[in-house]
Amino acid sequence: MNDSTVLSFSTLTPDCVLDALESVGLYSDGRLLALNSYENRVYQIGIEDGPPLVAKFYRPARWSDAAILEEHAFVAELVEREIPVVPAMTLANGKTLHDFAGFRFAVFARHGGRAPELDDPATLEWMGRFIGRIHAVGALKTFEHRPALNIVTFGEEPRDYLLANNFIPPDLLEAYRSVVTQALDGVRRCFDRAGDVPTLRLHGDCHCGNVLWTDAGPHFVDFDDSRSGPAIQDLWMLLSGERRDMVRQLSDLLAGYEDFAEFDPRELHLIEALRTLRLIHYAAWLARRWDDPAFPVAFPWFNTQRYWQDRILELREQVALMDEAPLWTT
Repeated sequence: MNDSTVLSFSTLTPDCVLDALESVGLYSDGRLLALNSYENRVYQIGIEDGPPLVAKFYRPARWSDAAILEEHAFVAELVEREIPVVPAMTLANGKTLHDFAGFRFAVFARHGGRAPELDDPATLEWMGRFIGRIHAVGALKTFEHRPALNIVTFGEEPRDYLLANNFIPPDLLEAYRSVVTQALDGVRRCFDRAGDVPTLRLHGDCHCGNVLWTDAGPHFVDFDDSRSGPAIQDLWMLLSGERRDMVRQLSDLLAGYEDFAEFDPRELHLIEALRTLRLIHYAAWLARRWDDPAFPVAFPWFNTQRYWQDRILELREQVALMDEAPLWTT
């Protein structure tokens, strides 16, 4: 994150957004609604001669053009196979990625829906089939321009950023340094126990907020964090509750998943390791974006003494969980 990124978003005014849409042949009726997004800027925009559309303005310098287009191409592959996802629209210029006033943006059809009811076994099995279909396509090719989810990118690099940039209070620094070292050692042990598991193209951020449910079933609305990684990454965030609850939920998910994709049970060793990596990465993500004025407003609890005390406790709990036996389906 740097000052130029902040200044770029600060100049993304409503007029700029509407002018950007007009530059690709879309004329607004003046209705503009900012949607809940922090990494990028996303707007629902009323269109004069059609239904509202959604425009996503990408955070400057986060992805290369090639990486964004690779995401668009992956989603287009899914659409070709009639998998319910929302692709970037190809507009009159024949492109899905557009530039205006220094901003890169894409336009999407507006799709509504509700959060899936993950306490329903039938819903979980349907979600499993949905993700299995995505993974069957994701395994056909590899990403060339998008990163992998691994110990370095989601653990070591975020840790180094936090330690190097004075976010952690001095009186908690050694405690955090010690526990994050123990946590990453635990992650490595989990990966060693799992062995050489395959990786594939993933959604990457598969939680309820990115899944919308309709009477026709689920669909994903955001592949912005798509990357390579183990299949379990797109499954574990749908699990919650006590261990027995997660075993049941995982069994329901895999009952649907394995209709379309093979699941390697060795990946079950990675659930708590991936949860640990996500916790470390999330703290560093907030830190990297802290100069963006939207972040202190949305996350006022970040970077307080209590926040870092809670993160230390959280990682200590993860160290213990990673040494427990993995979940096994019934």
